[in-house]
Amino acid sequence: MLEELEKLQIKALAELDKITGSRELEQWRIRYLGKKSRLNQILHSLSILPLVERRSTGARANTIKKTLEATLKEKEEILGEALLLSSLEGRRLDVTLPGQPISSGRFHPITQTLEEICQVFQNMGFQVVEGPDVEWDYYNFEALNIPQDHPARDMFATLWIDSDRDKKSRLLRTHTSPMQIRVMEQRRPPIRVVVPGRCYRYEATDATHESMFYQVEGLAVDKNITLADLKGTLFDFCRCLFGEERKVRFRCDYFPFVEPGVEVAITCLTCNGAGCRLCGYSGWIEILGAGMVHPDVLKRVDIDPEIYSGFAFGLGVERIPMLRYGIDDIRLFYGNDLRFLRQF
Repeated sequence: MLEELEKLQIKALAELDKITGSRELEQWRIRYLGKKSRLNQILHSLSILPLVERRSTGARANTIKKTLEATLKEKEEILGEALLLSSLEGRRLDVTLPGQPISSGRFHPITQTLEEICQVFQNMGFQVVEGPDVEWDYYNFEALNIPQDHPARDMFATLWIDSDRDKKSRLLRTHTSPMQIRVMEQRRPPIRVVVPGRCYRYEATDATHESMFYQVEGLAVDKNITLADLKGTLFDFCRCLFGEERKVRFRCDYFPFVEPGVEVAITCLTCNGAGCRLCGYSGWIEILGAGMVHPDVLKRVDIDPEIYSGFAFGLGVERIPMLRYGIDDIRLFYGNDLRFLRQF
């Protein structure tokens, strides 16, 4: 039996030395160290041997078992290191290559447009101011010539915060015009300000309407301001934003807080005035509303309309990049789709 043990050890070590994979190694372990292995059978049959032979055979069998287990462990470590090296070899890092580019943040297209609009007016001497999103009914409507029973209130789908709609009711502002009153309450002419900010309307969203959108309000009050000053200011603004070749048209329109009121349009950016689907085949696209500040609005803030006059204007910010880049759905600006936003 001792001779059989020696042959078993030599054969097992020889086979182990040739093994190159973990699957073969597991098969070797079962064959030589498993419960049904010949070595285990010999250890279980020692009781039938004479005492002297039992001692020598048992000691030798245990020694061989420990040798095979130790050699198996070494082989496992060798194969593990080889596997690791082969995997690393396939993903070798060349430190001389340039690193992965880091994505840099950028301004939202609406933020970019807001800054550009404000910069144009700042160059003309206007100051940028901001106001609250939650506004009083007085500033949003009453002080702007839109009392409780005025039909113009139907133009604004208002999001009310307070349930009772008296003069002290609060709401999410429907336009940035309330800042006209707030600024004129705090300052005396001359006044030249632009007011960028969010506005809110309770209405269904579609390709051209959102419940939250941005506006820029403008106000200038001083002595001897005329409609010609308004036209000159907005004419220069349109040229700065849309190009020197752009034509600008002024037509009469109605807004309760200005008199007279005008609608400002530019030649279509797609057809350049020839007429297309975007401009309804008119060749013109409306971009903002404006007018001379109503005398009653000036009186409310203790500015004498016999001495001072002024003009005001307001434009929707989303409309500008939609016209510039041919975007046909306003909801894309607020959908947080990086594929869309990365284009700006």
